[in-house]
Amino acid sequence: MRIGVLAASSVANPDVIAPVSAFAAIAFPEIDLVFHPQCYAHEGHFAGSDAVRAAAFLEYANDPAFDGIWFLRGGYGSNRLLATIMPRLGEAARRKTYLGYSDVGFLLGALYARRIGHPVHGPMASDIRRNGGDATVARALGWFARRDRAGLEPGLDGRPAAAFNLSILAALVGTPYLPDLADHVLIVEEVSEAMYAIDRMLFTLGNATQLRSLAGVRLGAVTAVKENEPAWGEPLDAMMRRWCGELGVPYLGRAEVGHTQTNRVVPFGVA
Repeated sequence: MRIGVLAASSVANPDVIAPVSAFAAIAFPEIDLVFHPQCYAHEGHFAGSDAVRAAAFLEYANDPAFDGIWFLRGGYGSNRLLATIMPRLGEAARRKTYLGYSDVGFLLGALYARRIGHPVHGPMASDIRRNGGDATVARALGWFARRDRAGLEPGLDGRPAAAFNLSILAALVGTPYLPDLADHVLIVEEVSEAMYAIDRMLFTLGNATQLRSLAGVRLGAVTAVKENEPAWGEPLDAMMRRWCGELGVPYLGRAEVGHTQTNRVVPFGVA
């Protein structure tokens, strides 16, 4: 199995290439990780210009020699590629698994909206640097190699599901890249936002008519919350219940996804 690795968003951290390659070679010898030279590119905030990042994605996505694409890291910037890459994906791209999270949710959502390939929310190569990072990336590599269900989010119950970073999902509302999530359980998570900003994103989502046919909503990890001044008085679960009430869908509790070492795998659709 050949898995192409590239960086679709912010400047990558190529120092993770050696440790993640070594781990994969020992724990998943059936996987050949191929890192695109674009992983070393650097243009301001981004891992190369929009054109460079788009070309790398299209090269690997349209190459039938690759079984999947694994993203090196998130950050910001994959949304800037969508108008270029989506019309140019060929038949080989439709047979691949695409795995990542955070900013990569723009790509996962757009692919799922067009039923191209198999988008999966799960750990990225850079997660090897987390505390216990071997176990974290093993969930992603296990899904690629063996469809190993041990790495799946444990609350998946056979209903279609999808997982997004909250800010990415809010940014997709009103665009042609938001997938139809009717009858799906939606899992959301967030990192590095103040509570008022989370509440504002929930307002956007609570008024999105495209989400009113969800089967339910679950909340993943919300980490590195920025200080709110004055202090925010409403607990997260209360916010979620209020938002789900406005949306008219059930709140189904917590989930093991997010910007943490315990981030689990959530295939879009039915696992």
